[in-house]
Amino acid sequence: MAEQSTKYIVTLTTEEQQNLREMVSKGKAAAYKIKHANILLASDENGPNQPAHEIAKAYHCHFQTVYNVRQRFVEQGFHAALERKKAKTPRRSPVLDGRGEARLIALACEQTPDGVDHWSLRMLGEKMVDLGIVASISHETVRKTLKKTSSARTSKSVG
Repeated sequence: MAEQSTKYIVTLTTEEQQNLREMVSKGKAAAYKIKHANILLASDENGPNQPAHEIAKAYHCHFQTVYNVRQRFVEQGFHAALERKKAKTPRRSPVLDGRGEARLIALACEQTPDGVDHWSLRMLGEKMVDLGIVASISHETVRKTLKKTSSARTSKSVG
């Protein structure tokens, strides 16, 4: 395995070393941040300067994680190296766009079907599917969408 990470040399300042050691010793940060702090400390050119494969083995992570943390440190700075890489796109696209939300709110404000006192979240979801507004929608998505509004009709107990 070629030492891929020699391209990114980590040189920590005394203050950065102190901050990382403090984070690791307190153990109050997220587990991934503590792992990234350990990776940076072990990679420090003025410190242990361990090879990436040894760091990966010592901290139970993939070699690529060590490489990525080092790369973010060199290219984006100290704080970026401690964080996770931000996703370029959301994991999932929203079920309802602005128009869909408006249709749901309007539907919730409409008269309820005969024999029903009030709209339930599931009934609203089923009606949205019946009208062809969405292919499918969960009652939880309906609830979250209605919760965002402050309409007098929708702020009552819907569900």
